[in-house]
Amino acid sequence: MNSTRKQGGLANGKTTSDIMEILSISIDDESLEQLNSIQKKLGFKSRSKMLRNAILSMMKDYEALDSLKGKTEAIFVLAYPENEKNHVSDVLHRFEDAIKTELHQHDYGMCIDVLNISTEAKEVRDIFSELKRSKSIHSVTYVIIKKNV
Repeated sequence: MNSTRKQGGLANGKTTSDIMEILSISIDDESLEQLNSIQKKLGFKSRSKMLRNAILSMMKDYEALDSLKGKTEAIFVLAYPENEKNHVSDVLHRFEDAIKTELHQHDYGMCIDVLNISTEAKEVRDIFSELKRSKSIHSVTYVIIKKNV
């Protein structure tokens, strides 16, 4: 990913904190088509605005997880292609002590897993990070059920 700082616009009363970085990313044709379709369906005027919102959402996820301390219970929901189930299973087995219950469902070639996780906050963050980084998993969402305060 390349990055350059966008210059200009300061004459309109904007400060240097209003200047945005320009990021260049590589994306395959299929993903670009999906991105354009989502942009149109959600009514974003630009891909940049849509991607900024997606990045902000991801940052909020990590901030919420980062604030957790002590014993934590969470529900994770994963979606991935059925042909990736062995890869996902390998990842989940690394956290078998933290995963208390797993519900697995097949839906039109996709697998949906609902995981009940109970462990220390750091491990919840580790699980989330590893699942999000996995190329096999299309979607990871979570809900914190109980946190130690």
